[in-house]
Amino acid sequence: MFKKKIAILSGILAVVMLAISGCYKTTTYVENPGASITQTMSFASDIVPIFSSNCALSGCHVAGGKAPDLTAANAFKSLTDGGYFKASDPDNSTIMLWLTGKKSPVMPLGAGPNADINAKIYAWINQGAKNN
Repeated sequence: MFKKKIAILSGILAVVMLAISGCYKTTTYVENPGASITQTMSFASDIVPIFSSNCALSGCHVAGGKAPDLTAANAFKSLTDGGYFKASDPDNSTIMLWLTGKKSPVMPLGAGPNADINAKIYAWINQGAKNN
């Protein structure tokens, strides 16, 4: 009887360990992702193309879609008016929290954190988030 109880407990423990080992975080946050970028980030040349190809898509961050509107014509005003970034403070900017997975849903939606995107947007905010 005692051996049977130990066998059952061992089996339960094995199932629990297997279940726990299957749990993992799919999002990794890298501190200061834009620290390696030394060139000046341009909103028009560096950031808007990111939004155009990853965010301002049908049903997503477009006029009439999910806020903020990240279409080329409206992105800066929408980000500013909505308080999605804090100039020179990327670590406390909502957009970076989404991009790094610290806030749900992780963006870009379905793709998750992208080191290149995060580095450029982090650097742009860190450099003062200018509309240049």
